[in-house]
Amino acid sequence: MRLIPAGPAFLSDLAARLPGGTLGAVEPRFLSEPRGRWQGVGAAVARPRRVEEVAAIVRACAGAGVGIIPWGGGTGLVGGQVMQDGPAPLILSLERMAALRAILPDENAMVVEAGMTLAQAQAHAQAVARRFPLTLASQGSACLGGVLSTNAGGVNVLRYGNARDLCLGIEAVLPDGSVLHGLKRLRKDNTGYDLRHLLIGAEGTLGVITAASLRLHPVPAAEGTALLAVSGPAAALALLSRAEARLGGLITAFELIGGTGLQFLAEVLPHLRQPFADPPDWMVLVDVGLPAGLSPGAVLEDLYADGAGAGLVSDGLIATSQAQRDAFWHLREMIPEANRRIGAISSHDISLPLGAIPDFIARAGPALRALGDVRINCFGHLGDGNLHYNVFPQRGRTRADDAALREPVKRLVHDMVHGMGGSVSAEHGIGRLKVNDLERYGDPAKLAAMRAIKAALDPGGIMNPGAVLRGQPTG
Repeated sequence: MRLIPAGPAFLSDLAARLPGGTLGAVEPRFLSEPRGRWQGVGAAVARPRRVEEVAAIVRACAGAGVGIIPWGGGTGLVGGQVMQDGPAPLILSLERMAALRAILPDENAMVVEAGMTLAQAQAHAQAVARRFPLTLASQGSACLGGVLSTNAGGVNVLRYGNARDLCLGIEAVLPDGSVLHGLKRLRKDNTGYDLRHLLIGAEGTLGVITAASLRLHPVPAAEGTALLAVSGPAAALALLSRAEARLGGLITAFELIGGTGLQFLAEVLPHLRQPFADPPDWMVLVDVGLPAGLSPGAVLEDLYADGAGAGLVSDGLIATSQAQRDAFWHLREMIPEANRRIGAISSHDISLPLGAIPDFIARAGPALRALGDVRINCFGHLGDGNLHYNVFPQRGRTRADDAALREPVKRLVHDMVHGMGGSVSAEHGIGRLKVNDLERYGDPAKLAAMRAIKAALDPGGIMNPGAVLRGQPTG
């Protein structure tokens, strides 16, 4: 099917089928993305309040051949929420579907609608002495439908897993307008294909998630944080192995931070207090959550002593209060803001087998500097193998000055990652930014299966056209 614009006649007919106020004009926020690289197109915005209204909208679009762009907070970094060109689609925002349908602390579960923000979900869990542990910098505005549709990760994946690991079931509207009623709160349900996992991570290309049953966790009795200077990525990896051997599943996060990150903070955010008088080249930020009877301070001091004795750790700070814990994490969370202010030539959200990370870092730096005079800020979630590997101009230059390096830098990094058995998209998804990358690096059998699934579920190509998989001809 060739898609058509959501024109006046279509919108008038759709408005007649929906409650008043459901359709409205497109505000600028629906046509942009956080990095400001692209501007989208859209004919109107639909803001349904109930799953039945979502179903009616999707049925109408399927019948007319009008594209749908699901919008879940607009925080994605790969353009999955904006369509740059083509027949003006209908933008579908679930921000009015933000209800808490149920919370069951004894089951460690809650049922929420897709328009609820991640921060709101965390607050609901906290109110019943539970934790929804998915944590992102954008959690104040990122909606759960978008979080699940991109299988978001964040800093706590080491202990709690990605978004899909925290989802027990989903309710979704499929591309023909039928409703998938899958909100069971079951840990075991072997009744054929698990469509929940098909829709999670599909970025709205196979349907619209409208609600989810989420897994909660008990709040640890005590928590602690340490910032430890290490001799390099290999030492950080060895320290992670020793920490896991000592603490098992009690490590909540294990973040690798390069010294360039602290230098960038000093450069553009000088008011932030630096943890070390002389910033080390490499650090790890370790967070633990412990049962009653264990002292975070003692556990982290023991880890420091063990790491120092093995020649892995040269210095360290252990938080002695919640304020200090917050200060350590605030420093880590501000690194992306410093990156944004400096302006990257090319940013990379990559993952690698843990054992390959030190070799990748050792090889990639010299190879990139052979292309040009650049700075590299490498940081990320070492515990799950996810690095944010970003390349910047030297001080006094802007990314516009080095724009010619962008494609060679990206190709070098992605080719190296792929050659080492990694992924060029760890947690941000494919969106529209990485469609070419998926085609270049994706396994042919996997791509063929993905296209077959897309054709079977969405033969008209109306769901988020152009995202993840190259779209059908339109116009």
